[in-house]
Amino acid sequence: MSNPEIEDLVGDVSPSFEHVLSCVFGVQDHESRTYLTLLDHPGSTVAELAEALDRDRSNVNRSLSTLRDKGLVERRRRLLDSGGYVYQYTAIPVSEAKARLHDALDEWVDGVHAAIDEFDPNGEM
Repeated sequence: MSNPEIEDLVGDVSPSFEHVLSCVFGVQDHESRTYLTLLDHPGSTVAELAEALDRDRSNVNRSLSTLRDKGLVERRRRLLDSGGYVYQYTAIPVSEAKARLHDALDEWVDGVHAAIDEFDPNGEM
């Protein structure tokens, strides 16, 4: 199993949580920042997040889509009094993200151990 993002993390002796999140889940740093911002602003709309992050709404929307695909953000629809609806986004709890990070890293480490154990310089298995 090859994961270039995790391989990039291996050389960093004291990575930030944001960097670990980016590497393990294969998301961009700006997507990690979106997740972290949502922790402080649960139930935010795209417009509210765009303002908080000082980013374009279309970029924030793409970040949210990626984070939803990775299971880090949940979306719910809120009906507006004036008619129509708006989507609100909430980050999964940090404890859940940490558990997923540990699981992904453990899986990667198991793959590395298997590659080491299976290595035979003589080509014999």
